[in-house]
Amino acid sequence: MCANPAITFRQIFLTVMNMNFLWLSVATLVLVQSSTGASSADSRNSWPQWRGPLATGVAPDADPPSQWSETKNVKWKIKTPGFGTSTPIISGNRIFILTAIPLTAKTDKNKPETSTAPPAQKPGAPEGRPRRGGGPGGPPRSETPSDKYQFVVLCLDRSTGKTLWQKIAREEVPHEGHHRDHGFASASPVTDGELLIAHFGSRGLHCYDFNGNLKWQKDFGHMQTKNSFGEGASPALYGNTVVINWDHEGEDFIVALDKRSGKELWRTPRDEGTGWSTPLIVDYAGKPQVVVNATGKVRSYDLANGKEIWSCAGQTVNAIPTPVADKETVYVMSGFRGSALQAIQLGRTGDLTGTDAIRWSHNKSTPYVPSPLLADDLIYFVANNDAKLSCFETKTGKALYEAERLEGLFGIYASPVAAKDRIYVLGREGTCLVLKKGSKLEILATNKIDDKTDATLALVGNELFLRGHQSLYCIEGK
Repeated sequence: MCANPAITFRQIFLTVMNMNFLWLSVATLVLVQSSTGASSADSRNSWPQWRGPLATGVAPDADPPSQWSETKNVKWKIKTPGFGTSTPIISGNRIFILTAIPLTAKTDKNKPETSTAPPAQKPGAPEGRPRRGGGPGGPPRSETPSDKYQFVVLCLDRSTGKTLWQKIAREEVPHEGHHRDHGFASASPVTDGELLIAHFGSRGLHCYDFNGNLKWQKDFGHMQTKNSFGEGASPALYGNTVVINWDHEGEDFIVALDKRSGKELWRTPRDEGTGWSTPLIVDYAGKPQVVVNATGKVRSYDLANGKEIWSCAGQTVNAIPTPVADKETVYVMSGFRGSALQAIQLGRTGDLTGTDAIRWSHNKSTPYVPSPLLADDLIYFVANNDAKLSCFETKTGKALYEAERLEGLFGIYASPVAAKDRIYVLGREGTCLVLKKGSKLEILATNKIDDKTDATLALVGNELFLRGHQSLYCIEGK
């Protein structure tokens, strides 16, 4: 996975033809490169980042099963050490997951540490009675940990689930706590097929080769998150450049590093509150740009030098979902204390607030935590953290269906994903609905495992990788 972002259209086309990957259009190939710098060959056999090879939630060549249970279509199931809600990352025959293991006998190593303070709400949520699907009610507080944790990178064999290697990136007492619904390993790693970039936030950015050798590491200091809710934004990768967004209650910045050496390439100051949104790197007209969702403004930066290209106000507070993009438009949304969806035209510069660069917008039933799914010319998203799904046409902003109840699900943190003609929506209680992609909400299957589930699914080949609070499942079709 080391495609050169400067490669010409003719070279891309010849490569695709010579390698017989006619299954993938040239336009899709460009989007694959814009997300991870991955080649078309590797995209067939990988889930290189938490939103998949196209950074849209779609696995373009996967065909996983639509039905499973604890006793059906389970290729293997392993108990995972510690706790984490990061998505499994797959490349070839390797699976990578991040986890935080508490070093204390009094803590259950397969559950997140929770505060003895009153139950916490999701970041910034109003105090008071519980909200269905949005997390329990109560004052938004968390206590400072007193025990050490091991922050671990785990590499597994994709065929068997056997551990190939396990590396401790850092061992320390965290400087602050986290929200009760996640933990200290919420950011997903990213890979180019040769290197793995693992981000533990305040515990550093770490680069490993596929044999588990540490190549470099970088420390950005301590994040001070809003109400000590914790950290969660994942790194973004394009070609040889890794991008980290560092929005917290202190000095904010976005920074780019060379993936091979960890050398800092540029750093641009920002002025935002705590952020949990992963940057999206898109290639428009041969110029890669980094789009970052945030409460104050959505901003785009030139990947080459970190200079701001455009900005646009209009998102809600605690803007968490990661944007998705097609060739001409980036779709940005948020859903706490309000609702906002903006379809912003790429290729513009300056402050786009209130201009015709916003091709269409919507102000109802947008997600709080889960990111949207962009599948062909349709965009899917849930309402808040609730089991209500909407589907809109990307070109017109027309609602095909809006906030329709997903029967059998009771709260959603994982982002929806897609393969073939199917949409997979995973709830928090181990239930996953498989829907038919299209203009009507049609449930094809309802599947249940015996675990809590907040991590986004990964789809590769004929397999589906599902990370629960206690176990990792490999689901395979017959």
